[in-house]
Amino acid sequence: MSHIRGRLGKAADKLVAEYTASISFDWRLYCHDIIGSIAHARMLAKQGIISEEEAEIIIRGLESIGEEIEQGKFKFKPELEDIHMSIEARLIEKVGEVGGKLHTARSRNDQVALDLRLFAKEAISKTLTKLREFQQALVSLAEANKDVVMPGYTHLQPAQPVLLAHHLLAYFEMLQRDIDRFTDCLKRTDVMPLGSGALAGVTYNIDREFLARELGFSQISQNSMDAVSDRDFVVEYEAAASLCMMHLSRLAEEIILWSSAEFDFIELDEAYATGSSIMPQKKNPDVAELVRGKTGRVYGKLMALLVTMKGLPLAYNRDMQEDKEGFFNTVDTLLSTLEVFIDMVNTLRVRAENTGQAANRGYILATDLSDYLVKKGEAFRTAHDIVGRLVSYAMEKGKSFSRLSLDEYKKFSPRFEDDVYLVTVESSIAARDIVGGTAPRQVERALATAKKIVGDSIAEK
Repeated sequence: MSHIRGRLGKAADKLVAEYTASISFDWRLYCHDIIGSIAHARMLAKQGIISEEEAEIIIRGLESIGEEIEQGKFKFKPELEDIHMSIEARLIEKVGEVGGKLHTARSRNDQVALDLRLFAKEAISKTLTKLREFQQALVSLAEANKDVVMPGYTHLQPAQPVLLAHHLLAYFEMLQRDIDRFTDCLKRTDVMPLGSGALAGVTYNIDREFLARELGFSQISQNSMDAVSDRDFVVEYEAAASLCMMHLSRLAEEIILWSSAEFDFIELDEAYATGSSIMPQKKNPDVAELVRGKTGRVYGKLMALLVTMKGLPLAYNRDMQEDKEGFFNTVDTLLSTLEVFIDMVNTLRVRAENTGQAANRGYILATDLSDYLVKKGEAFRTAHDIVGRLVSYAMEKGKSFSRLSLDEYKKFSPRFEDDVYLVTVESSIAARDIVGGTAPRQVERALATAKKIVGDSIAEK
């Protein structure tokens, strides 16, 4: 049973102790808890609250406990509830009564808030690194295939021809917004809560600015009640992660489609596909499918935390213990998804011949023919109607636009001339020469910008 009794006359029921224990998952905060405790011990000594000698004994004991955990020698006991009490109990075992002085001027409430913020800052840093690596993978794939033409789709129907690089760089933009969101989340995560106590602050003459410097925080919390009960930064990470997973899921869906026999635009490396138990011809895009599937998991963790937090009065409530499992799982899911996706993108091969053929099939140049008539003086709505009827005629005759004779064109509008045959997939792409368009010149500029963004990020590190 927990050794924290206070006014309670008897130990908690065994089932209750197991139900309330969080050590099975919050052990992951051990490193952050030890780092925070070492800084706290140094501050207590600096302020004369404990002696320098006591602080050194405590710090050596904490460092030793860290080594025990890393070496797998530490025995986690469910009856000690959480990582904070587990480390404190072991510290007292190792260094004696002086270990009990470590908890002076702090509460488990501000202690766990600190640990979680340290963990979140580390998670954000790792996430940003992986997002930049993914951007680099997309840029490399786009650069290697910058002349490859493919159909652009709306409603999953061929719409207008685009460059594959332009399509891939759309995901670069999504990831850039993800990076901006996580970077912004870091600003509100980077707040040092230690010193808030249980909810009202502490009565000791502590130095919170010293703690912030020791622990690498840029600011300290300004309200003790908010500091111990705030989990906005966890919600923000999970919200940003949900958006990011949505972007990854969209690309996963396209990879699934593109790798199918019906599209055959790409070939996945065998390391990122699986076979069938009964159909030997199958090459299933399981990694991409799991990216799609795991996105729902991340959404679920966000909703769970929002529901947990929505009815809590100030300040700390035990419900908030439910923040960690979902948060850890979200971080793990997002980081592992990014890592496997980066490798999958780096190894996939584009079937340029097939994408080019697809872009030349059907009536994908219909909009360009409408624009052709507009430039000849026709109103766009009239031009749209003319080309719509032209498409119906061509389909009925089983002909592509290029196989229609000029006489056939003129049946629909006298404005059609010999130069109508200059309307091609290549001219369609080249014509969209505006910022954000798919014209080769614009895509080159976009690639250069993307490479600079990624390069500058690497240089900053």
